[in-house]
Amino acid sequence: MSEVDYTALIPNNVDLASDAQLKRALEAWYPKYIDWWKSKGPVGFQDSEVYLRTAVGVDAEGWAKFGYVKMPEYRWGILLAPQEAGRTIAFGQHKGEPVWQDVPGEYRAMLRRLVVIQGDTEPASVEQQRFLGQTAPSLYDMRNLFQVNVEEGRHLWAMVYLLQKYFGRDGREEAEDLLKRTSGDADKPRILGAFNEATPDWLSFFMFTTFTDRDGKMQLESLASSGFDPLARTTRFMLTEEGHHMFVGRTGVERVIQQTCEVMTENGITDPTDKEAVRKHGAIDLATMQKKINFHYSVTLDLFGAEISTNAANSFNAGLKGRFREVRIDDDHQLENDTYPVARVVDGEVQIVDTPALSAINARLCDDYMDDCEKVMKRWNRVLQTHGLDYSLSLPHRAFRRAVGEFSDVYATVAGEIVSETEWHERKDEWLASDADLEYILSLMQSETSPGKYASWIAAPRAGINGQPGDFEYVKLAA
Repeated sequence: MSEVDYTALIPNNVDLASDAQLKRALEAWYPKYIDWWKSKGPVGFQDSEVYLRTAVGVDAEGWAKFGYVKMPEYRWGILLAPQEAGRTIAFGQHKGEPVWQDVPGEYRAMLRRLVVIQGDTEPASVEQQRFLGQTAPSLYDMRNLFQVNVEEGRHLWAMVYLLQKYFGRDGREEAEDLLKRTSGDADKPRILGAFNEATPDWLSFFMFTTFTDRDGKMQLESLASSGFDPLARTTRFMLTEEGHHMFVGRTGVERVIQQTCEVMTENGITDPTDKEAVRKHGAIDLATMQKKINFHYSVTLDLFGAEISTNAANSFNAGLKGRFREVRIDDDHQLENDTYPVARVVDGEVQIVDTPALSAINARLCDDYMDDCEKVMKRWNRVLQTHGLDYSLSLPHRAFRRAVGEFSDVYATVAGEIVSETEWHERKDEWLASDADLEYILSLMQSETSPGKYASWIAAPRAGINGQPGDFEYVKLAA
């Protein structure tokens, strides 16, 4: 087990105590971080005792402990996965060379940009979710929200460590800026569009942690094969925590579906499209859930960037950012003569075009993401099948509602049909939640704070956190 120093102000397993200059820099950043957490983190619960897990090691087993803690006192730390002896760069023009322990000068700007973009997403999601605790459907869900929040905060620390240690004054300035940008701010927004969207309700939160955190998984997996070893080690451990975030999203939506199915069965509602009949009983209808899927999935696809990208090719070729699970791919990992099929708009239709694989790195990563999301849809549809409902949820076509990449200049239906701008706007309420739909969802967002009790629109989980009973008090609310 890599030893973690928990006696320090900043818990770490990077021997921070031996680097006095870095230690001072991070300790100077610490109070600024706490100020950010208290001003832009969860609203109304800073003094509550929350049953949270805290990383105490980086082993696959026994790496975390559970206990009550007030969130501002959470032990955010700097934790890297163990170093692999003899590790070499797995892809790009430096394939086979020893991994770098320091930043290669010729790739300094490119690498810093990768770290900054990843770092910017972490506090952004905390800011997006800061008011959700006030409308939590249960203490179980409130605790899960706060667990996601504190771990996103820890992931910010992971990126700030890299910036401060390896990028000198530039890195220190970038670390400061990570706390100056704010999700949705008109003057200083977060870098990526999806992280400036509002998260006003819990269905949005569950969709976000299903789809957008799954993009995070893909990006972290790509960085986990980086030839810059400190980045690879950092993201490998981040993936350990990221799994819970996607679990919260996937099971959250699954529980919403479960409750809707139970409401329909109990009240003899046989038409899955009869939203008013379902809403009369305080549940969320399936058609509205489909519309929310359409929105969050399409927003997240834009996070992958342009399908054909020189920047992505350069990062791959430099050995800085690979593909999803790079080392498992059966090719030469250099792609100089390979092609990859990319969906593009040709003569007004979506067609598959063979493209140089090196320039299609983003397209492949997006395809891997879509495959992963399809597995989630199968799990959600299994709930519908279990209840005998002739209805299925689905992912919209990749061309639907895109603002980045090959489809940003066209209007496409959820089935991928290219239509006119006029027709798209006339029909958009078929595919996206209307103002009335969103108002209904917001009307359900009433806090339930009795242990073991759940709001009308969501079912109880199958099991408690860390084996706790159904009526466990996951959050001890401050008086």
